[in-house]
This record gives sequence, C-alpha cells and structure tokens, in this order.
Amino acid sequence: MPQLSVLIPARCEEFLGRTIEDLLTNIEGDTEIIAVLDGYLPEPPLKQTDPRVNIIYHPESIGQRASTNDAAKLAKGKYVMKIDAHCAFDKGFDIKMLEAFKEVGDDVTMAPGMRNLHAFNWVCENGHTRYQGLSGPCKECGKPTTKDVCWIAKTNPWSTSYRFDKNMHFQYYGDYKKKQIGDLVESMSLQGSCFMCTREKYFELDLCDEELGSWGQQGVEVACKTWLSGGRVIVNKKTWYAHMFRTQGGDFGFPYENKTDMDKLRRTTKDLFFGDKWPKATRKFQWLIDKFNPPDWGITKGIIYYSDCQLDEKIAKPVRDRLLKISKDKNIPIVSATLKKMDFGKNIYFPSLKRGALTLFKQIYAALEHSTADIIFFTEHDDLYDPSHFDFTPPIEKRNEMAYYYNINVWQLRMSDGHCLYYHCRKLSQMCAFREVAIEHFRKKIALVEKDPIPGHFDRHIGFEPGTRNIKGGGVDDSWRVDWSSPVPNIDIRHAKNYTGSKWKIEDFVNRKYKNKAIETWKEGDSIPGWGLGTDIVKSLT
Repeated sequence: MPQLSVLIPARCEEFLGRTIEDLLTNIEGDTEIIAVLDGYLPEPPLKQTDPRVNIIYHPESIGQRASTNDAAKLAKGKYVMKIDAHCAFDKGFDIKMLEAFKEVGDDVTMAPGMRNLHAFNWVCENGHTRYQGLSGPCKECGKPTTKDVCWIAKTNPWSTSYRFDKNMHFQYYGDYKKKQIGDLVESMSLQGSCFMCTREKYFELDLCDEELGSWGQQGVEVACKTWLSGGRVIVNKKTWYAHMFRTQGGDFGFPYENKTDMDKLRRTTKDLFFGDKWPKATRKFQWLIDKFNPPDWGITKGIIYYSDCQLDEKIAKPVRDRLLKISKDKNIPIVSATLKKMDFGKNIYFPSLKRGALTLFKQIYAALEHSTADIIFFTEHDDLYDPSHFDFTPPIEKRNEMAYYYNINVWQLRMSDGHCLYYHCRKLSQMCAFREVAIEHFRKKIALVEKDPIPGHFDRHIGFEPGTRNIKGGGVDDSWRVDWSSPVPNIDIRHAKNYTGSKWKIEDFVNRKYKNKAIETWKEGDSIPGWGLGTDIVKSLT
C-alpha cells in the first residue's frame, strides 16, 4: 500500500509526460501517481507502463478542482500531494516530505521549497536561443524556431514564504522569509502548484471546493482552510520542487478557460474567509493577519462620491476640490459614480441612467464594488466636508456586523440667504460603513426597488438611509446605526436642486419621533462653528 499519492490534474498539458518521468526518476518511497486527463488526449500519447502510474480520462473537461478530487478519491496513500502538470522534483522528495510529517504531525499542509523550472527554449537554425515563452520566429534573424526541452530546475529564486494581499491576490512574502528559522518553516499562504496533506484532512477541509470554480485561488483556499481550522502551513526547506510559470497568454497561457471571473473569485474568497463565514473555522481571520502581519492588511479608508451632474459647478467644484485635498492629505482614495464622465478619482459613469432613487442606489453600489477600502465614507456633490470627518474609524471588531455609522454634526446652509440650522438627523451623505456591509445592503435594496411594479418607484418604507428601517418595517435588513460627531461640523448645502426636501421649521416634520428629536436639538443662527458666517460661505460658492 503506497504511503503517498501524487495527484496531477491536467488539461492540454504538453509537459505532463515529462513531469511523470521526472517523478518516477526521483521517487524513492512507496509512492503512486494519479494523473487526470481532463477532456483531452495527449499528443503524442503518454507511454507510461510503470505500475505506479494510474491515468484517469474525462471525455469532457470538468475543471481542475473537480479533477483533483477525482484523483483523491482513487488515492490509496495516507497522504496526497496535488501538483501542477509542469513540475520537476528533488531526488527523494517523497521520503523527505514524509519524514517531515513525522516531525510536525498530521494537522499540517506542507509544500517543498519552490524553484522555477526552465522547461524549454526556442531555437532557430542559426543557433539563436530564446527563453521559454510565446512561440514565433527568431527575434534576432527572423528564422522559424523549434522547441528544445531542457528541463532545468533553477536554483534561484528559492521561494519559501508566501502571502496574499487585501484583494486575496497571491504575493511572495520576502520580509517574512527573513524571519524563517530552521528547515520546517511556517508560511501565511501557498503558491498553489504543490501542496501535501493527509488524504483524510484533504476531504475533511474540502481543500478543492468545486463551488469556488474550475481553478484559481488554490493556494489561498488551501492555506486559509488549514490555518483557520486550527492547523499550520509549513514549507519544507529540506527538499524542493520546480514549477514552470506561464503568464504570457496565447500559446503559453493557462490551459483552463477562465470561466470564473478572477476578481469575482477573489471577492468570494475574501467574503468567505475575511468575513469569517467559513463554517469549519475555529480561528478568526484576524488571528491569521495578526500572526503574519502582512504589510498591506491595515484597515484602509475610501471615499465614494456620487452625483447626477446637474448641480451648478459653482457649488459642485468647491466640494470636489475639498475632497481632493482631503484625499491627498489623508491618503484616502476616491471612487466616483456619476451620470456624466468626470475626471474625479476613479470614475464610473452611467450616461443612459436618469436621476432617481434606483439610479442613485446603483451608483452607490458600483462605487462600492470598485473601491478596495475596508471603511467607506459616503460623500455627495452638495456637502462641504471638514477633514476631521474622515478621522473617525468604526470599531474594527464590528466589521462583519450590519452596522452603519452616521456623523450627526452636520449643519444646513440655505443658499438663498445664508441661514444656518442644526438639528439631529441622519443623512446618507454623512454615513460611513464597512465596505462589505454596505455592498450587501445596497445589493438587497436595489433588488427590492426593482421588484416594485411601478418602474423607478421607491417605497419610502424600505428606508432611504441604511439602518432606518428593519425588515418587519419593510426594510432591507435588521441593521443597527451608531451616531457620532466630528470635532468640526460638515455643511449640507440646501439649494434649488436638492434630491431630498428641506425642513426649516418644526412644523415641516410629519413623523412625531423625528419631530421630538429635532425640537430637543434645534439651533438656528447666522454662522456655523468652525466655518464662520453663512453669508460668507454662500459668497464663496457663487
């Protein structure tokens, strides 16, 4: 009975036969090889007669993850090692890996140290040589080229430390590599082309979850599931494998069509792990971040700006100019969603949409989707923001809870005469929230509005501001809201084209609850704290 089963999912892999030969040459233990021909037959055909090699053939492709799972189901070894079909290996790598498991235990996912594989060159009749990559004529003389397989495991680079960034994109982690001591070292993540664990652990943790798509994010998935379930990810520096990289596309690209949008897949894995939604986790995701302290995982802030582009530029431009300065000074990126193309931050525009509640919600949703920040500040074209507004940070431990945070230190400025008014209210333009929470809210809100039999109609029972209506009241979610006040107020400019109406008298309130709250906090005057006279502010905007 073999101790190790090597699993090779393969789709249109020209080096599968060479990879199997390499394995057979360097195996020193009781190890079997299971290769899956996923919807293709190699040309030339595989000529493997070694009893340690088993071939599975799928008449139609089912995907890399599914193919790996099929191989794992047939595996006889206590341990399984998934590899890509274009790899070379150290002599006795299997024995060295098995010995390492005896040392660290079985609650581990392990990979050998990784080298780069120089698999082939392009050579022309004049002897000119070009490093592996896209096919084509010789770049020196223009003559046709042929492929010359050399199969060299390069000694540099030597990779033993990996991580992922805030978008769950694979990265090498050189700074952490400097901290690794010994031969069996921990890594935050894996590269994905080679990993080994017990067959039992492979299925227990569902390390190739087919729901995530055909392929992609393999190293992130395996590492997060291992760490968050209470295990460890180890790189064994006593041995190595060499992986051929192919990132140029064309005839030297990936064999699987990218049926799953990679950005969407990264968002899915972020929601699953960062969102602490994976049901088998015994550790919080923050534990993993705290342990490895990756450089770009600090809590980040972003600004989204939305506008119908109908406001007088005498008002709109000063608002944007202030936001641009705040963005630069505080390093808070802006994503704008507008009805006309605009040079303002990262701009998404919707020229075919008409002003309305549904359009506004779609603008907000698009801006949220295009931002990569953790905490999002909502801003509008007719509000003047003080820099202190963006110093607020919601409690990090609440990031996965449906909560919305409103700055209630906002004064109204009447453009017709400079009159200033304050009363307690919660405005969308003064809200901030964790991005994932806001995305979920507006995704559901858009769906609710689109179900209305009257196109474009918005039922106010849904609640315009997040957190102002619960589900029983017809709202989107049972979220909660938190009031906070910036040291210096913001200004809500009231003009002829405001989307929402203005209230200048207590009698304007219909809802008794809001009316009583307004009575308690009502302040009127000719100036705004920290800003000066209302008439002077109006003059600066006209």
